[in-house]
Amino acid sequence: MITALLSNEVQAGFDNLTSSIGTIKSGQLRALAVTTRTRSPALPDVPTLSEFQPGFEASGWNGIAAPKATPPAIVEALNASINAALADPKNASRIVELGGSAFSVTPGDFDKFVADEVAKWERVVKAANIKPE
Repeated sequence: MITALLSNEVQAGFDNLTSSIGTIKSGQLRALAVTTRTRSPALPDVPTLSEFQPGFEASGWNGIAAPKATPPAIVEALNASINAALADPKNASRIVELGGSAFSVTPGDFDKFVADEVAKWERVVKAANIKPE
C-alpha cells in the first residue's frame, strides 16, 4: 500500500503506523489522522480520527502468549520480564520512535483486553452483516 500511495496509484489508505512512520517523517507521505483512541506520541500534531468521527477507534496490537498449560509461575515470570523491558526508558523511547506504543498489563488484564477486542469486532461484523465466504 505504501508503494501505491507513493506512486499515486491510490490517494489515501489505512496502514499500521509502525510500517509508515518512516515515510511520514521523511515527508514522502502525509498523515491525515491516527485511528487510535489518543494521539500518537510519535506524531502528536496528527489528530485522531475520532476528533472528526466521534467514537471511532481501531488499532492494531500485538501480544505475547504461552500455551494454556504453562505453569502460572512461569507466566508471571515472563510477564514481569516483559513489563520490565517495556518500562526500560531506552526501549520505551525506541517503541515510540518506531510509531508504536507499549502498555504493560497483567496476564488477567491482557485476557480481558483480548475478550473486549473480540466483542468489539464481533459487533462490527454483525452490524455490517459480514458473512464468511
